[in-house]
Amino acid sequence: MTAPDAGRGIWDGEETRTFTGLPRDSFRILHVSTGNVCRSPITERLTRHALAERLGDPLWGGMIVESAGTWGHEGAPMEANAETVLADFGADASGFTGRELLDEHVIMADLVLTATRDHRAQVISMGHSAGLRTFTLKEFTRLVKAIDPATLPPLEDGVVARARALVRAAAALRGWLLAPTAEADEVYDPYGAPLPFFRSIGDEINQALDPVVTALTGVPART
Repeated sequence: MTAPDAGRGIWDGEETRTFTGLPRDSFRILHVSTGNVCRSPITERLTRHALAERLGDPLWGGMIVESAGTWGHEGAPMEANAETVLADFGADASGFTGRELLDEHVIMADLVLTATRDHRAQVISMGHSAGLRTFTLKEFTRLVKAIDPATLPPLEDGVVARARALVRAAAALRGWLLAPTAEADEVYDPYGAPLPFFRSIGDEINQALDPVVTALTGVPART
């Protein structure tokens, strides 16, 4: 397995998929789209923003949020319209560089959230027992909404324990709670589109993330 780039930690060889310099008890979320310059960067940074707002901890209690692309533009900056969308939400777009999705990213992820069903299929096809922890974003939102929060560990037990339980519960529900249409699980690609379409995609992503972050943290969004 190839070592990840230095800016994201050093693989320590443990079976817990942890990195040196990061909390050993951590939970890694990987957002996946195509180029890793539009949808997945928006989703990554909105997730980080929401976690920071609700938990107020720089490392969000062990939550690590990243992204990559199945045809990722390695080293590329985020699209300018994506940066504008993040600014609309008060989220930080700085320091982002695109990444191509690699085996190591899937191996280390505790939860993979993809923009589309095709992305989900590509991640699962890479192996690494990814099937039970890979969902489209909207699919995961739908499943999370059906989970009784009282069945999850309380926040006092740590966000990581709660997040792991949430993924297990969502995976158990997947065969029972299907999407009303195939398109219901898709977040369409705004690449090359004007800013209004980017903003509509940003709103779509933000709405899908809200119940997910609430379930992960046990803390609702500020009103």
